[in-house]
Amino acid sequence: MLATRTGCEPQWLVCPPGRDCDSCSPSISVDMSGWWAGQAGRRAFTTSIPALTDTQLAEAPQEALDYASEHMKRILKYPDYFNVAKLFTVEDLFNARVHLGHTDGSLDERMKQFVFGSRLGHLIIDLDQTAELLRNALNFTAHIAFRGGIILFIGRTPQHQLLIEDTAKECGEYAHTRFWQGGVLTNSTTQFGCVTRLPDLIIALHTMNNVIDQHTAIRDAAKMLIPTVGIVDTNCNPNMVTYPVPGNDDSAISVRLYCDLFKNAILKGKEKRKELLNL
Repeated sequence: MLATRTGCEPQWLVCPPGRDCDSCSPSISVDMSGWWAGQAGRRAFTTSIPALTDTQLAEAPQEALDYASEHMKRILKYPDYFNVAKLFTVEDLFNARVHLGHTDGSLDERMKQFVFGSRLGHLIIDLDQTAELLRNALNFTAHIAFRGGIILFIGRTPQHQLLIEDTAKECGEYAHTRFWQGGVLTNSTTQFGCVTRLPDLIIALHTMNNVIDQHTAIRDAAKMLIPTVGIVDTNCNPNMVTYPVPGNDDSAISVRLYCDLFKNAILKGKEKRKELLNL
C-alpha cells in the first residue's frame, strides 16, 4: 500500500485512496507495504510495543521511521485534535452539580484559587476554571489513549466503585477502587514478583482516601513520574496532581459525568488510532 504524506487539513494525516487534495503540499510517496513500515508506525502510536534493537534499527528503512515521526509531529500541532472540547458545556457541569464544594471550614488553602465564593456556608467552585482545566485533562487523556498507553482509573468512595469499574471496562482500560497497598507503583517488582509495566496515566475520580488523607496513589505516581488527572474538591490538595480538575467529587451525578467524559475521550483517541493505522 502506498501512503501519501502531505500537508492536508487536520482531519487527514494520510490522504485516502483516490483523493486529490488541492490544498495539499507536494506529496511524498512512501512504500508502506513492508514489515518495517508497519512496525515503525505502530511504535509511533503506542507505548505497548518494546523498542527496536540496534540491529533492527540498522535494518529499518529511514523512510518508514520518518513517516511515523512525521505523524507524531503533525498531531501535536493541533490544540484539540480529538475535539474533546465539544463533549460538554459549562451548563452541563452546573446541572451535574460540579460547582458544589464542601463547607467553608473544610477549605484547603491551596484550593482558594478555584473558589468562586460561598453560599449558605458552602463553597462554590468556579466552573469557568473547571471547564478549561477539564478540557485540558480530556485532551491529554485522548492523546495517551491514541498512543496505546495504559490508563488506570482509581477511586475510594464505596458508592462509586461499581461505576468507576464499569467505566474502565467499557473503554478497555483498568480500575482500582479498593484499598491501595503501599508499593504498588514504587515497588511493583517485589509486590508482583516480576517486572511490571506501570500505567501511563492515572485518572483519580477521588484524590482522597478519607476526609483527611490524600490517596496514596497520587503521592506514589508523583514519585514515579506517572502523570495524573484528578478531580479535586475544595478539601483536596491539587499540588501533586498533574492535571487537577476542581469539582464536586461526592455527588453521584457529578462522578457519572466525569466517568462519561473520560470514557468518551479515551474512545476518541483509540478510534483515531485505529483509523490511522488501518486496524
